[in-house]
Amino acid sequence: MRWTRAAGRGLLVALLLLTGSVASGVPGAGRVPDAGRGPDAGRGPVTLATAGDLTGYLGPLLDDWNRARPAEKVTLVELPDSADETRAQMITDLRSRESRFDVLNIDVAWTSEFAAAGWITPLERARFALGDFLPPVVDTATYDGRLYAVPYVTNAGMLFYRADVLAAEGEKPPRTWEQLERQARTVAPRHGLDGYAGQFLPYEGLTVNTVEAVYSAGGTVLDDEDGRVAVDSAAGRAGVGFLARGVREGWIPHEALSYTEEESRRAFQDGRLLFLRNWPYAWAGASGPESKVAGRFGAVPLPGPDGPGTSVLGGSNLAVSERARHRATAADLIAYLTGEDVQRRVLTEGALPPVRAGLYEDAELVGRYPYLPALRESVLAARPRPKSPRYDQVSLVVQAVMHDALAQRQQPEAAVRRLAAELDAVTTRGR
Repeated sequence: MRWTRAAGRGLLVALLLLTGSVASGVPGAGRVPDAGRGPDAGRGPVTLATAGDLTGYLGPLLDDWNRARPAEKVTLVELPDSADETRAQMITDLRSRESRFDVLNIDVAWTSEFAAAGWITPLERARFALGDFLPPVVDTATYDGRLYAVPYVTNAGMLFYRADVLAAEGEKPPRTWEQLERQARTVAPRHGLDGYAGQFLPYEGLTVNTVEAVYSAGGTVLDDEDGRVAVDSAAGRAGVGFLARGVREGWIPHEALSYTEEESRRAFQDGRLLFLRNWPYAWAGASGPESKVAGRFGAVPLPGPDGPGTSVLGGSNLAVSERARHRATAADLIAYLTGEDVQRRVLTEGALPPVRAGLYEDAELVGRYPYLPALRESVLAARPRPKSPRYDQVSLVVQAVMHDALAQRQQPEAAVRRLAAELDAVTTRGR
């Protein structure tokens, strides 16, 4: 999420140590009406399944809930840190007759798949304070026009830059691809730096970087209305071409083709890059005691062809299993975890970007987390990943084709045609 969730969880611990924690009482979570139907709807103990919580922030949040509602105790079930393993274990449980998961903390990209499979139950919009959320995050929780989850944490890609280097050159952070390319090609070498890197290893990060480039050029991968393939367009060619050109011309180092979030973060904080696309979590490491660039960098929204670009939304949503034993309690728990007081703690104790819009304008929080205004701008301009019940296959196709384009094994125009053909084969299967 994810930030991805699997990306840089170790850094969350560093951010927690840097920021400390904020004590808070139990938020006054009002009773949320029953989210389910039938005889299994009601109140009682529930389980919350999530990827591993390495900062340990969730335990205290749930302890507060459990003290206030001993008859509706929440049991936290921590799954593996790997997003793929978490998804696999959730699906195995959801398919079983004796499902043990009631509330699921799912990657935003899984919402469509889980909804289409009937594993999670629809929720009523009016039962949650969606109007207080950053507007784009709500779209990640919908499928086929219905709300199937409630946003819990969000994320958006940002451009980290060496402020000291640009200042020495009399330059400002780039707002367009042309500016980024020029600075990466000319300024970076004068300071012994590589130009630009993102996450270009063939995994989910490469899908995100590719989709962001296509979105920023004004295109899309799958049509938002009917899910049909739409990547074979001028915008698709521009997005793929921008990244492939960077490798060909050398302002994206070839080494970046092996980068995940962590490798790219380390390259930036070790003082080897002028520009880095990454999630906001990278701010912690770059500000830490082992960083060579602490106090000498900044972060802005991603650039695009003619101005600020478009990030892919990361984060996770909370959903109620179709087999949940006590759906009213499950809905109450979601309302509690997405309430403003708890969302503040999600940021200050869990080091995760909240979904509540007001927190991004809170003076005290902005003072502690200077990237919040830029992150808010990025989230407001961001879009979800392509929505498809076969998203896992869609992502694998994007990764394989794009890595060939970056490795110069296929020209961008041919890569886009191949991408469209392979995506069409995946998305039309079973139609």
